[in-house]
Amino acid sequence: MAITVLLHIENEDAVVGEMEELPDVQSQYLTLTSPRLRDGRDVTYLLPETNTVIYPWHRVMSIEILTAEKDEQIITFIRE
Repeated sequence: MAITVLLHIENEDAVVGEMEELPDVQSQYLTLTSPRLRDGRDVTYLLPETNTVIYPWHRVMSIEILTAEKDEQIITFIRE
């Protein structure tokens, strides 16, 4: 099951993509499939036909794990 993440890269725009699993502590790089910008456009420094990108850890500022809409729970208060 792929995990959708928002990858913040040093001196670049944030990139959304999928990872098969979260990286191990000893990993030297992380692999991102289906890279795209947050609005769905192609990443400018990648070729349009690129499907998988390997980023070295020293370029990664942070990783945000995004939840799928179906996994989100909306809690509301109902007054009866």
